[in-house]
Amino acid sequence: MIRCCCWVVRGVGQLHRNVVVGLFFCSLLPAWNAWTLPNVMGSAVQDVAAGEAGGTQQDAVAEPGETPVFSGPQVDEALPSFVFRELLVAEAAEEIDLVARAAGRPLLLVFVHEVNRPSIGFTRMLTGYGHSRASDGLTTGVVFLPEDVTAGEAEVQRIRHALTPGVPTGVALEGREGPGSLGLNRHVSLTILLAREGKVLANFALVQPSLQVDLPRVLEPLAKMLGGPVPTLADLETLSGQAPMAGRGGPAAPGAAAAPNLRPLLSPLIRRDATEEAVQRAAEAVEQAAAKDEAVRKEVHRIATTIVRAGVVENYGTPAAQAYLRKWAAEAEGGQEPEPSSR
Repeated sequence: MIRCCCWVVRGVGQLHRNVVVGLFFCSLLPAWNAWTLPNVMGSAVQDVAAGEAGGTQQDAVAEPGETPVFSGPQVDEALPSFVFRELLVAEAAEEIDLVARAAGRPLLLVFVHEVNRPSIGFTRMLTGYGHSRASDGLTTGVVFLPEDVTAGEAEVQRIRHALTPGVPTGVALEGREGPGSLGLNRHVSLTILLAREGKVLANFALVQPSLQVDLPRVLEPLAKMLGGPVPTLADLETLSGQAPMAGRGGPAAPGAAAAPNLRPLLSPLIRRDATEEAVQRAAEAVEQAAAKDEAVRKEVHRIATTIVRAGVVENYGTPAAQAYLRKWAAEAEGGQEPEPSSR
């Protein structure tokens, strides 16, 4: 009997303590809500505002489980001027400021953080298109961000054959981090900025650049900024002198003969600043090579036909160069120029 009474008293005491503790935490709820709700709602409002902001920010909205990746000034932010050492266009290395040179006109900047096949292939494709739109007021530039500036300069010279001729290309004087005013992220492979009137219109921070996935996303705002259709991957492969990929984004079929690399022949032809004499010399070189090699002739006809059918012949070189492209496309079609296909 005594033992039972002790259990009852002990149980009542424990119940009293639980009630007191519960009331204590209940008294904290208003303060807890006052702290958490504004933070949660503020975060939600920021997310909505970011989604409604104009422009394009690559990786600004991450997939579940992924962390958003940012690099460089974001959409609607000012693009600060900066200087880098240009290596390939000028006769001697010189320090230039492309932001100042563009003077508010459309500007495409590619920052190369990692030098590898995907990043260089992506850069060549994109800047090849950018260079073809120079007559539309677009300034294009490529800036490498090496750990060691001297070694980086040597590397750019070594791979210059894989880069777009005529596009200012060089290294950041600050090395791996790049210009401090830009806030670049060293952990991505490429940072791509589209700007006009001193403001960023689109920003792409690419960790693993993909021609099939990422390139169309970059080209869409670029074509919108300049006007005209968005080029296809086949258009850009033609422009850069690469053999087309089989099907939808796959490599060439095993055992298939590699198409001749006509880039050295076609690049002088389709330069926007080429004189009529230079175009004529380049065209004669193309035709002489085609006369000697059937594979070259077929590739010239394929490239010209692709450009004309895509309806983008005006993006390639001067009117004199465009006349040669139409001529070769007509030769491939038995004397009649092919009609542009509908997009």
